[in-house]
Amino acid sequence: MHKAKLALSQLVISQLIILDMQEKLASAMPADAMQQVTKNCGILAQAAVLLNVPTVLTEQYPQGLGATLPEIKLYLPAVRAIAKTAFSACTEPKFNQQLQRENSHIILVGMESHICVLQTALDLIEAGKTVFVVEDAILSRTPANKTNALARLQQAGAVITNTESVLFEWLGNANHEAFKALSKLIR
Repeated sequence: MHKAKLALSQLVISQLIILDMQEKLASAMPADAMQQVTKNCGILAQAAVLLNVPTVLTEQYPQGLGATLPEIKLYLPAVRAIAKTAFSACTEPKFNQQLQRENSHIILVGMESHICVLQTALDLIEAGKTVFVVEDAILSRTPANKTNALARLQQAGAVITNTESVLFEWLGNANHEAFKALSKLIR
């Protein structure tokens, strides 16, 4: 656990993956939980831009589920979403091409916890990546499915964390030049 904390604070080896935060999928989620997850994904996207953390967006069957939510895409205008039909993003060659080889620590957020997040995380762990699943930035249609996914992910070796922990581990120090900007995001 200590090793994972230290590694996350080194930006050079972190990469943010935002899975399937799409319009039509969002409409199937509990509204209050969806609002919170969208907010936290937006915070992490903004922080990634400020701190130059490489970011990957995916869209599950965009023809049917729509594009990435505008509230997320707003912060990542230069990032092109990778369309996929498989539940694990790791089965998509374009996704694997975007994975930074030297970035062995993946911050994973998005939907749905028990499907695409779970399968992508398990494949990333199998590939030797350290996966940080941001509990307050993932969502399933039912809380029980999210709870089950988190238990499975933890058993498989994923580090379960939260938005604020990721932000402050990325910063590492209150003297960081981005500290004021990032701390405003969580107030």
